[in-house]
Amino acid sequence: MQNFEPWTVVRVPFPYADRPIVQHRPALVLAAPVEAEGLPLLWVAMVTSADHRPWPSDVLVTDLVAAGLPAPSVVRCARVATIDALLAEPLGVLSPRDQVDVSARIRTLLSAALGG
Repeated sequence: MQNFEPWTVVRVPFPYADRPIVQHRPALVLAAPVEAEGLPLLWVAMVTSADHRPWPSDVLVTDLVAAGLPAPSVVRCARVATIDALLAEPLGVLSPRDQVDVSARIRTLLSAALGG
């Protein structure tokens, strides 16, 4: 198994909450693999086209080449999933500037969710 560090952009089968399908798409690793009952899991945030209707928690990816993304994209911080790490393929790495922005947005979302 490949060792994925936080901020790695990967291609994974990403589940949808609002429909019963899974689509291979880019995602951002938020946490290094976590073992759960012997299965290596990644916590990831959805990456989607910047052409889609924006969400308040979206963060624009400013360095597409470093991230390994072919088109303008955003990290959709409100869409987080747990994915089997064995199914992930590396694409690139989020730029340090974008890492700061995503980290701040995730902290804000978690604080609100936890009543902080």
